[in-house]
Amino acid sequence: MKNILKWARIKSPWVIHFNSGSCNGCDIEIVAALTPRFDIERFGIVLKGTPRHADVLLVTGPVNHHSKKRLQRIYDQMPDPKFVIAIGSCASSGCVFRGCYNNLQGADAVVPVDVYIPGCAPRPDAIIDGVVKLIKKIQGS
Repeated sequence: MKNILKWARIKSPWVIHFNSGSCNGCDIEIVAALTPRFDIERFGIVLKGTPRHADVLLVTGPVNHHSKKRLQRIYDQMPDPKFVIAIGSCASSGCVFRGCYNNLQGADAVVPVDVYIPGCAPRPDAIIDGVVKLIKKIQGS
């Protein structure tokens, strides 16, 4: 039974997207990765609207004190095992907002991050590469 669940997780990871206050550059690139040109759905990845059905949390933007509780609540609502991908420099390290009074630097200050996708904003092929790396990480566990 455990092998079947692992196989299903690898073949069809469902994702939910959380924007913690980004400039929307990363969000546009995520949407571009879902379009037929890049077709991230060929890996079985489906964008879901509720955290209760998602396996992977895509975080964009710098996490600040205002969005910290929401991010933690969404992460807590996801079923186990759950994975987090930090997309863009802001979600990875805080980028230009690093050191601001209301910024918590990166998403890893609130939730454990499995894969980092650097760039401002990362191209859709970089996002696909990050998702493939997450799938390989799941296969290895």
